[in-house]
Amino acid sequence: MVKLVWTELSINDLEDIFDYIAKDSPKYASITINGIYEKAQEIILNKNIGRIVPEINDISIREVLKGNYRIVYKNYLNYSSVLRVYHSYRKLDYSSINIK
Repeated sequence: MVKLVWTELSINDLEDIFDYIAKDSPKYASITINGIYEKAQEIILNKNIGRIVPEINDISIREVLKGNYRIVYKNYLNYSSVLRVYHSYRKLDYSSINIK
């Protein structure tokens, strides 16, 4: 098992997703955010569960999918870090992902 850390950007992504969906349905917004969070928890059990992000092609940067959302994370030696959460229709912004 590894520790899972959420970056400030990934938390902001969750807040933005919630706010957008909540305009129509606060209930569905909560269900969506909880689903994303639960899916990300699977990384704790197996840090290589996701696929390599095709646009980046770095084995340490992976993603798991939950519905239409991409949960992008990076594996480090002792932990994994959720970098961003993107809707799959959005273009992945490489500059916002810290790959150091």
